[in-house]
Amino acid sequence: MLFNSFHFLVFFPIVCLLYFLIPYKFRYLFLLIASYYFYMCWNPKYALLMFTSTAITYASGLLIEWVDRLEDKKKGEKRKKLFVALSFGSNLGILFFFKYFDFAIESVNKVLGTFHITLLNPSFDVVLPVGISFFTFQALSYTMDVYRKEIYAEKNFGKYALFVSFFPQLVAGPIERSKNLLKQISVKHPFRFENMRSGLLLMIFGYFQKVVVADNIATLVNQVYDNYTQYDGTVLAVATLLFAIQIYCDFGGYSSIAIGAARIMGFNLMENFNAPYLANSVADFWRRWHISLSTWFRDYLYIPLGGNRKGKLRKYMNLLVVFITSGLWHGASWHFVIWGGINGIYQVIGEVMQPVRDKAVEILHIDRKNFSHQLMKIIATFLLINLTWVFFRANSVTDACTIIRNIFTMQNPGTLFDGVLYNLGIERQKFNMVLVSIGILAVIDICKFKNIHLMGKLFKQEIWFRWFVYLCAVFYVLIFGAYGPAFDAGQFIYFQF
Repeated sequence: MLFNSFHFLVFFPIVCLLYFLIPYKFRYLFLLIASYYFYMCWNPKYALLMFTSTAITYASGLLIEWVDRLEDKKKGEKRKKLFVALSFGSNLGILFFFKYFDFAIESVNKVLGTFHITLLNPSFDVVLPVGISFFTFQALSYTMDVYRKEIYAEKNFGKYALFVSFFPQLVAGPIERSKNLLKQISVKHPFRFENMRSGLLLMIFGYFQKVVVADNIATLVNQVYDNYTQYDGTVLAVATLLFAIQIYCDFGGYSSIAIGAARIMGFNLMENFNAPYLANSVADFWRRWHISLSTWFRDYLYIPLGGNRKGKLRKYMNLLVVFITSGLWHGASWHFVIWGGINGIYQVIGEVMQPVRDKAVEILHIDRKNFSHQLMKIIATFLLINLTWVFFRANSVTDACTIIRNIFTMQNPGTLFDGVLYNLGIERQKFNMVLVSIGILAVIDICKFKNIHLMGKLFKQEIWFRWFVYLCAVFYVLIFGAYGPAFDAGQFIYFQF
């Protein structure tokens, strides 16, 4: 069930109405049923996978807590680690089979092929379960949190199952922590007008990001990237810049809708994006982009690997491992692995060059707080990130390398002004509307970056002005959104992960 579908626009109000009408003690069961229905709208049989992951991690939490009560602490610690290993091994094994098995076989075959060895390639025609990486990581974080004694094991299986399957953030995040969402499930959430108002505004903003900006841009990006040999470097550069906006609005739009929908029901989900394209370094970008995943890898992979506690060389290795793993998490393909690896290399180079940059700033008497210096860093970061997006969007490593080569050898910048951009699947009027929408998005992000709370300021205005803004926002989405009989309603990009 897509957020930008008529099905959801009927489903969600009914769920909210019934949620606040039924007795409190049955609400979590109702939400659990609604969440499984939401997921089963894609493929009912794959709900068994989510249930299996839920059952394994639920049992692991109880077993780890039970072992904690044993008198033999040394023996108990070994058992706890065994249960953690079993939980991680079984869940990651399921994830590997459905997401990475074919990729692994294909990669092994290519390596063996260089030695003229042929490996029988077994055929497994399976559809990747929607959101499997998201709910698997969310469930695994619970196992680790119980092991670290950061939370108590949840005894109520229904409440824990709802934590894993909570429908607003089930298939594309934010990847919630048990310390936040699981605790909220046991709290009574009365209906609050303030929650409904702010939640609906977040959802409208999410729809603006998705159906107005991302889906309209997708037409142009798909046209260029799927036929990249037909276009020169200038068009490829424009498509790459627009893809950066597309993926931000597509994923950020989902997160906004998810957070808004949860807030209406009284749940507070973690922020997933914080003006990422205003970051002044690659490290800063990853503190602002997909925050729930970045912090997951920090807490459950980078720190257990040793973090920055075992010397600089080990720190650099840990960074590379994290980002290569992140690339593999995003997709079973080498171009995703390279995308993650480049971001890791950026981080390492940034760390290594920090003393050099500090010395240059001192010699040149540069004021790091100066607007021009900050703007230069923001632009440089944005361009570096855009370079990596080529590998993310391209269909293969070869395609990505060719696109990058063509961008850097562009010979006709005049393409920007000869009207060719209006012949890439988006007519002139809609293209100009997209540019205006990107401008609106930029203003909103700048305000967020400067801690200007637009929503709070809006709520302080007179009622006639507030409703004028609400109606303008709704009609803007309805008029300029990409949907209807002639439009193939695209799923959110991150559903494939």
